[in-house]
Amino acid sequence: MLFLAIVVTVTLVAWGVLVYAAIDFGQDARSGEPTAWVFLVVTTLGAAAALFVTLILGARIVTLFRGRNEPPPQPSPARPVGGRRRRID
Repeated sequence: MLFLAIVVTVTLVAWGVLVYAAIDFGQDARSGEPTAWVFLVVTTLGAAAALFVTLILGARIVTLFRGRNEPPPQPSPARPVGGRRRRID
């Protein structure tokens, strides 16, 4: 669990750095730098991926903290009421 907590912290810090970089590249792109648009897209996608990984690993930590390593068993599907009906000709 400690390893997951460290990885979540690292990915969260990476997300913050990428968001800050995306804001900076966005300002450069608006001022007329054409290559800043490419860096803006790359940092935005990287920030989204870092946040996604952070949320997935955070959910895994919560699951481990609660003590459930496997999902709860699913109830068996209910049998439909009734059955075949007799056809009257």
